[in-house]
Amino acid sequence: MSDTMKIEEYLEQGGVLSSPENAPARYRGELMRMMSSFVDSELAASAGFASSINYSPNIQARIAASRITLEKADHAQRVLEIMRSFGTDVERYEQQHDWAARLPRDSALPTARQGSDMRLSVFYFPLINWVDAVVMNVLQGLAAEVQLESLSKVSYGPLAEVFRDIAPREQRHAELGQEGLAVLVKAGQDTQQIKESLAYWRPRVAAGFGQQDSARYPMLCRLGLRHDSNSDQLQRWETRVNDHLQALGLTA
Repeated sequence: MSDTMKIEEYLEQGGVLSSPENAPARYRGELMRMMSSFVDSELAASAGFASSINYSPNIQARIAASRITLEKADHAQRVLEIMRSFGTDVERYEQQHDWAARLPRDSALPTARQGSDMRLSVFYFPLINWVDAVVMNVLQGLAAEVQLESLSKVSYGPLAEVFRDIAPREQRHAELGQEGLAVLVKAGQDTQQIKESLAYWRPRVAAGFGQQDSARYPMLCRLGLRHDSNSDQLQRWETRVNDHLQALGLTA
């Protein structure tokens, strides 16, 4: 980077930062917001899947749910280490919320963050049985795939590297859900129950892509923190979900 080039111009041209010392205040704030949302979502997801382990119908399913529970907590820890380099008190952060807390099942989608808890709104809702856990994992797993494709290109190099390391494991989580759903369909699981769970979770997962006309998107693009819009990500997710459901003989 040229000594005379402003950092904002450098980022807008595709530049990458590698240490907190180089991060301007606005960039730092947006980066911390992004990392907090990811960490809180992973911790809440881990807590949610932990509760589903005892719904598992067999040992193989129990292992899959346990693996997701463990690895999502590990992913949160990896990003928390990046946050530590920006001055976050990690030990205090880990304990600041009840990650297993959930809203009543029939609650409306939250329209705003719940205080300082930055988890995606889908992780405010409870899993009620194994079919529910499998369906939610399929939908959210495909969403995570789409979101990590963008996150892996963020302009803060150490964070992008962590996201690239995380992406294959999150992809495997999605595959475990897809394999589990295929087993349920093949075993003759009540299709109506699966469809009801799909209808419940689909709008809640979709909400995680954010407002489709976000006013903040151009600014985040200039900082190299976003590379595709909420609407583009949502469309890619919808296509993947529809393709997967159709392959299983389930209507979209």
